[in-house]
Amino acid sequence: MNNYLIPANSKKSQLILGYFTGLDLGLFLTGCALTILLLMLIKDATTIEMIIILLPALTTGLLVMPVPNYHNVLQFILNVVNYIVNPRRYYWRGWCVKYESSDE
Repeated sequence: MNNYLIPANSKKSQLILGYFTGLDLGLFLTGCALTILLLMLIKDATTIEMIIILLPALTTGLLVMPVPNYHNVLQFILNVVNYIVNPRRYYWRGWCVKYESSDE
């Protein structure tokens, strides 16, 4: 009969530490590296400057935080960026059997 039962956590085993993709870790490590670089370059920072210095690590940390459906949100953001950077013209034809239009 070939009835297979796929365990609910089968995709989780493909993730790094069970939560992160390679893109997630790359994004977070880039934000942390930028924050560390800024911390080394700017010596006597005020409170506002320190918050600005920590923003790359905090922002990327929030982007990759494992909350429910966060991969869906990350994929949505990537799709929006891809659409803006690489605009295309999409045609909609529908499910008609016969097309009456002559503008083809």
